[in-house]
Amino acid sequence: MKPFLLSVLLMLALLPARQAFAQVALPAIDPPRQWNAQWIAVPGDNGTTYGVFYFRKNISLPSKPATFKVHVSADNRYKLYVNSQLVSLGPARGDTYYWNYETVDLAPYLSAGKNTIAALVWNEAQYSPAAQISVRTGFILQGNARAEEILNTNNTWKCIRDTGHQPVPGYFFAATKGEMVDMRQVVKGDWTAVSYDDSTWFGANKVSDGKLKGMAWGIEWALVPSSLPPREMVYQRLLKLRGVVGTNVPSAFPESKAPVTIPANTTAVLLLDQTFETNAYVTLNFSGGKDAGISLGYAESLYKKGSSGVIKGNRNEVAGKEFVARIDSLFADGSPGQSFTTLNFRTYRYIRLIVQTKNDPLVIDDLYGTYTGYPFKQEAVLNTDNAEMKQMLVIGWRTARLNAWETYTDCPYYEQLQYIGDTRIQAMLSYYNTSDDRLARNALNQMDHSRLPEGVTASCYPSKGTQVISPFSLWYIGMLHDYWMYRGDNDFVKNKLLGERGVLDFFSKYQQADGSLKDTPYWAFVDWAGNMWGEVKGKDGCAAIYDLQLFWAYQWAAEMEAKIGLKDYAIIYNQKARQLKATIQRKYWDPVKKLYADTKEKNGYSQHVNSLAILTGMLNRAEMPAVAKTMLADTSLTQCSVYFKYYLNQALVKAGLGNDYMSWLDIYRQNIALGLTTWAEYSDVNTSRSDCHAWGSSPNIEFFRTILGIDSYAPGFGKIKIEPHLGALKTIGGEIPHPNGKVAVNYKLEEDKWLINIRLPKATTGILVWKTKQYILKAGKNYFKI
Repeated sequence: MKPFLLSVLLMLALLPARQAFAQVALPAIDPPRQWNAQWIAVPGDNGTTYGVFYFRKNISLPSKPATFKVHVSADNRYKLYVNSQLVSLGPARGDTYYWNYETVDLAPYLSAGKNTIAALVWNEAQYSPAAQISVRTGFILQGNARAEEILNTNNTWKCIRDTGHQPVPGYFFAATKGEMVDMRQVVKGDWTAVSYDDSTWFGANKVSDGKLKGMAWGIEWALVPSSLPPREMVYQRLLKLRGVVGTNVPSAFPESKAPVTIPANTTAVLLLDQTFETNAYVTLNFSGGKDAGISLGYAESLYKKGSSGVIKGNRNEVAGKEFVARIDSLFADGSPGQSFTTLNFRTYRYIRLIVQTKNDPLVIDDLYGTYTGYPFKQEAVLNTDNAEMKQMLVIGWRTARLNAWETYTDCPYYEQLQYIGDTRIQAMLSYYNTSDDRLARNALNQMDHSRLPEGVTASCYPSKGTQVISPFSLWYIGMLHDYWMYRGDNDFVKNKLLGERGVLDFFSKYQQADGSLKDTPYWAFVDWAGNMWGEVKGKDGCAAIYDLQLFWAYQWAAEMEAKIGLKDYAIIYNQKARQLKATIQRKYWDPVKKLYADTKEKNGYSQHVNSLAILTGMLNRAEMPAVAKTMLADTSLTQCSVYFKYYLNQALVKAGLGNDYMSWLDIYRQNIALGLTTWAEYSDVNTSRSDCHAWGSSPNIEFFRTILGIDSYAPGFGKIKIEPHLGALKTIGGEIPHPNGKVAVNYKLEEDKWLINIRLPKATTGILVWKTKQYILKAGKNYFKI
């Protein structure tokens, strides 16, 4: 996209300024019962075009209630206010068969006497994100019990459409587009306040009855309670002014609130630097400036001038760079105290503010963000004096946080889609760093819901379109197996085995007599490397990478079926795995190169294929080191991108090279050298599209799993294996969360002896693997001097 032109119309949503809110999370609701609230909409709205709508209802209470629970949802989105306070936003994205509602206790915000409950609802319609599934515009609120039903949505609610909000499409984003707000046409005043006069508003129209899932034979939105906690909301100031043209800026701005005056008939440009990438609702407060145009642009990084938005270079540098980004715009109405907040969060490191005034000066009263994300709490701790490792952990955790909201996402800036390939790694990162597995469970549920009638999953879900990357369905089985191994919950996993069987049945239709997959349909993406993005296959229509992924999936499925499913399936899958193993060995092993080839013709080789060959047990322990060393030394092999290095590095560790783990992290060192504060999507960091892809955050797993050596040794982390790979490190320790508490280790080399302290959680045993020996570990403290 070309640099900003003020004449380009892009949208920005108006809201009263809010710094943060504290939604009261309710872990459980009363038993399901029929709802009598209605889905409502503004009269005259057809429900399928872009619109921003306000809903209000006043109630009078004799006293402040101790509790006042309501259930609330909307299509597409809502922000709920009580007496001008933001108390909830949602709904968490799902699909029409599982349409989420949030449960909120309004009591902390209510008072004796008159109270106003208000909702902002918006539908981005044809401009909506790819992840947004929709029926039509609608809002619903149901009281939990008789007393709360006074708030049930029906024609007693007042409503209005805000015509000051208009959509203008920008260049490609699968995420939400920009917005434009004309302050001269918006609904005036604080419409969320008790004192607001809504006498000219309309009575709401009924769209549909509110129905919980399973309680109606025909239904638009099958309502289910959201399983997720409220997203985190934290006031966040921009930290640096990196450039200014056309006005004077106080030295305190933007780190502190300080008015900035833009004179009449002036074009001013301010380049602001958060100094790190973030997701935040952006709020701009301003006064005056009648008919002035304002642009807010958001960028992960700047681009080298003349590179057509391709070359980024060092993300810290602004000289010789141009701003190419998504933009929101608005027009000022000249009044004091104008304020807007973006409807959706924006992802940025840099914000560019352009103001073009007419005959009236404009004052920027304040500009700040409200950071948002899934409320993960980092519980893993790495005790080390290695500054590089600490920095990588910080960057990796930030990357993970920015890609976790109501779903895991591939990237927050461009797509915000929950792709299975990305999500498997992100869920593992969650298991190693937090005790909260709700987002992982939600992802597994949604991927299961995405399955097509033929058995294969969608590649990403929720999504209003259907994209199928068929090998990602096999990673879904791997992700299910990961959950089983690291978190357990046999009942939850057992419920997903029907889907696992459906996926494997889908692939069985494309297996030849020898078990090899031929011409697997849809997109056969593996990695952004060489021909691994979907062109790899031999003349027979087969390729080792797909056979190996299916082989691994059979192993995972057989293990789960044998323990918690149906043993007959375990027998079948083990038989299929044995057949496939023999076929892979016969078709792809090159005895001269001593590597597995990509295809039967043996005219191409990759780290990908040989990594999976090691991880699936194609090679015995004596054979693995040679293959692993060749993968590292032979640069003619198709090299894994930062994404697939997750599997490459695991293979190298399994092959016995784990003590070299720190030497495999050059891609992360390149990211750091180029000023990134999150991990880039591609291995070509200089030109990477996205600057924030959590599939690259695997060091936040491997510092604990590989270096500290902490791993699951039985389903549900029922047993623990400690097998450290310390390399040149002499002192290091740390801990990770575990379903029964925490696992803590500490290693220190003194006088050629390793002092090893290990603490296992209650009722959990394990083993320590040190070189060629095994030592039994008991619950509680374990000490060794080796």
